[in-house]
Amino acid sequence: MEQRKGKISILMVGLFVLLALGVVFYFIENYETAYYTQIDNTKIQNLSALEDMKYEYTLEAYSKSGRKKAIKFKTSRALKEDAYLMLEVRSLGVHSWKEVQYQELPEKVKVHYQK
Repeated sequence: MEQRKGKISILMVGLFVLLALGVVFYFIENYETAYYTQIDNTKIQNLSALEDMKYEYTLEAYSKSGRKKAIKFKTSRALKEDAYLMLEVRSLGVHSWKEVQYQELPEKVKVHYQK
């Protein structure tokens, strides 16, 4: 009986360690705070007129290291076509965004948006 409890305890600890390592690996691989994108108003969706955020964009964005990721975010207005944005991304999605100039884009992002 004691051996069985010991094996169950070891198994539970092992599963917990694997789960914790998986969570840490996920956040290391998928969490970068700044992504850069270019506005394409063909990829905008109108939302309910009753909401504060009336539009939703789904755009390809790039981290400063050049990693590509599709990102969704909402805005209260349609944004300027071809404008470059820096998106501040947190685990729950886009926290904020601001317009930037082409010259402000990281080099590994610029290659995706040849001017």
